[in-house]
Amino acid sequence: MPYLNIQTNQALSPEAQEKLLSESSQLVASALGKSEDYMMVSIQDDTPMLFGGKPAPTAFLEVNSLGIPAGKTKEICKQLCALLNSVADIPPERVYVKFNDVQRSMWGWKGNMFG
Repeated sequence: MPYLNIQTNQALSPEAQEKLLSESSQLVASALGKSEDYMMVSIQDDTPMLFGGKPAPTAFLEVNSLGIPAGKTKEICKQLCALLNSVADIPPERVYVKFNDVQRSMWGWKGNMFG
């Protein structure tokens, strides 16, 4: 049920996309203590974006899940920023990561709700 959306102004090669998808999926699922079988990741690259008024490499990540432990967000943020830096050369200071702890009654799957 976790979902990670990665939005960046960088055009990523198919290889970079695959690496980012695979490694971020494993990272977030593991950090949240969830099975990767239910992890979903999407990438929107080459998106017009500014950060601090400048079009330099930047990214916005959004992590949505049921039951995100507040004590884990700092480490997840750090690891995701490091991954973006290594794969897409996006400096951590140009990345925002938003965490959404979704109520069970607001998350559906297979035509039903979790709560």
